[in-house]
Amino acid sequence: ANLIMRPDDANIVGNVHGGIILKMIEEAGCIVSTRHCNTQEGDRCLAVLARVEKTEFLSPMFIGEVAHVTADITYTSTHSLEVQVKVVAENILTGAKKLSNKAALWYVPCSLKNVDKIMEVPPIKYASAEQEEEGRKRYDAQKLERLETKARIEEVVPPQPNSEQHTVGFSQSSLIHLVGPSDCTLHDYVHGGVTMKLMDEVAGIVAARHCNTNIVTASVDAINFHRKIKKGCVLTVTGRLTFVSNKSMEIEVIVDATSLVEAEKGKYRAVSAFFTFISLDKGNKPLPVPVLKIEGEDEQRRFEEGNARYLQRKAKRMAAQGRPQ
Repeated sequence: ANLIMRPDDANIVGNVHGGIILKMIEEAGCIVSTRHCNTQEGDRCLAVLARVEKTEFLSPMFIGEVAHVTADITYTSTHSLEVQVKVVAENILTGAKKLSNKAALWYVPCSLKNVDKIMEVPPIKYASAEQEEEGRKRYDAQKLERLETKARIEEVVPPQPNSEQHTVGFSQSSLIHLVGPSDCTLHDYVHGGVTMKLMDEVAGIVAARHCNTNIVTASVDAINFHRKIKKGCVLTVTGRLTFVSNKSMEIEVIVDATSLVEAEKGKYRAVSAFFTFISLDKGNKPLPVPVLKIEGEDEQRRFEEGNARYLQRKAKRMAAQGRPQ
């Protein structure tokens, strides 16, 4: 798929929103997964997003650039499939191309007749036994991690009015969204990409309130979709700062859903994830981030947990670059 980036896809200085890119990635993944799963006999089905692995935003994309999105199925288990997606940004005036983003997503095929019926996935052919083994390792790792990171059910407390600048409460933000038909799949359930876009918007507001500068998404930790969200639900998407380093901010984003039609079901936690944002100057160079003022034991605990994740991310990045610590 090729898409030209328009002004409504970007922030006020022309950087394309991370949420727009996440939505493009998810749409591409959904198309290839659904197409693949319907190559067999039996019920027609739709691939539903179950998980997105950690996603790095490698270089910013700007208004006027063309996004080239490619998606490939890289592993299939009995009931799920892994899709790897790449986004290349092309400046059509100069012809320059750069890798903007790459992501791995996991989908599960659901029958169009009965959304709770998970279909079998037709196996793919691998180039080698090693390739299949690598895929199986990724599958086992994400399955284990999904079990470990079951929905964080911690309640989000509304911030105190008139919170002091650079506190968690000062930048904490929520967005309320009524799920309409345009947000949904053929099943009347929300597209994963729509939810990720809303999450990125809220995280962006939190980061901008904390820094008062141009901010961009640097990465998103693995996102697990705990429960489906149906048409007619009201989503409360809340973001709060958990940790700040010298050059980055970690923002926890939580999505709670309430059905207007089935009020007796009550509120439930649908999705949660950690977004990392950085602050940029006019030349798109990273700026120092204001120190986060911690208030209370809960904020202190979340800050320490965030610091541990930050160090883990840094160690993984160093290892990937082949550099000693």
